[in-house]
Amino acid sequence: MRAYQKLLIASLTILLCGPAAAQFDFLKKALENAPIPGKAKTALDKTMDVAEKTKEIDEPKEIAIGQEFAASLLGAKPLLNDPALQRYVNTLGRWLASQTERPDLPWTFGVLNDDGFNAFATPGGSIFVTKGLLARMRNEAELAGVLSHEIGHVIRKHYLKAIQSNAVTGLGVDLVAENINKGPAELKTFAANIFKDVYAKGLDKDDEYEADRVGVVIAARAGFDAYGLPSVLQTLQSQNPQDKGFSLLFETHPTPTDRLDRLTRAMGTRFESSTGSAGKPFSERSREFSH
Repeated sequence: MRAYQKLLIASLTILLCGPAAAQFDFLKKALENAPIPGKAKTALDKTMDVAEKTKEIDEPKEIAIGQEFAASLLGAKPLLNDPALQRYVNTLGRWLASQTERPDLPWTFGVLNDDGFNAFATPGGSIFVTKGLLARMRNEAELAGVLSHEIGHVIRKHYLKAIQSNAVTGLGVDLVAENINKGPAELKTFAANIFKDVYAKGLDKDDEYEADRVGVVIAARAGFDAYGLPSVLQTLQSQNPQDKGFSLLFETHPTPTDRLDRLTRAMGTRFESSTGSAGKPFSERSREFSH
């Protein structure tokens, strides 16, 4: 990799590793008088422009980007035609989201008509699970754990961070800098263009580990067994990564073993005395929401 490319990536990494405004100001001052070659200086200036414009993306823009992400996702994977199941998952998801520091986002949860084992989140609070994932769930606490993991991505703004990162490593600084703070029409086009790249690459591993930790806490706050998510990770450990039903998840996430090891260490003994519930059987929930 060329030296100036390494500099760009290192610069962005610094920007993403702490309070955005403070890190940006620190890096800007540090580079003001640095002897940087012309091509690298131009690219770095563009990167700093992206960082400055995206460090304080307001909530309405976050939601707008997320709505376009959700529309793109639903264009490829439609919702399952099961109103009772959709109502149930949406109700459960909103209850979990109400336990977080961002309860007032326009949270929406749905089930995709997809046999794969996966779940997706968008900025601003749209979250989806596949029917294939639900078919392999052993109890409600496992579903709560998965939904809470995805909620963790939203409340920690991991996808906004991915937009910044991909500006340097894949999508082009110009695209982000020119579109991120424009009006609704331009923002819609921008979000549609960036969607596939962000989801194909997946999030940073540390973001996934953080969402696991956050997810356990959210599920426990909501009254569920905190070990629901670890139980799902144990299921994943036993799967063949080449199985097409699991391949996308394995391609875009750290290994289940690494996730489980880190989560086990983070949880320690803090949840051993928890009285969280495994929840009701899905068959019972289905009857409840069929009326």
